[in-house]
Amino acid sequence: MLIQLAEDLPAYFYDVFVTRFDFWLVFGIGAQLVFGSRFILQWIASERAGRSVMPLSFWFLSILGGLMTLVYGFVRREPVIIIGQGLSTVIYLRNLALIFRERRRRTAP
Repeated sequence: MLIQLAEDLPAYFYDVFVTRFDFWLVFGIGAQLVFGSRFILQWIASERAGRSVMPLSFWFLSILGGLMTLVYGFVRREPVIIIGQGLSTVIYLRNLALIFRERRRRTAP
């Protein structure tokens, strides 16, 4: 079984990354890079602060990466991506709304 897997794996990756290579594959990979970069940003911000922090830019990267991945899901007709990123993007937007509401509250006389 492992020998068969080792023989089939290169053909699988060739099919996924070469045969199906198009603009939307590049777009989807870019979306994942944007989405994943938010964790690197959060890690750097936390290291600088010496505690766990969630910078505002984390939420903007979440929204941008989530929307890009959602578009990719619609184009590729992937219901798992559509459901996951659709719900996640709503949550990211809600977090931003709560953050801005709290900031307005703090600055109000």
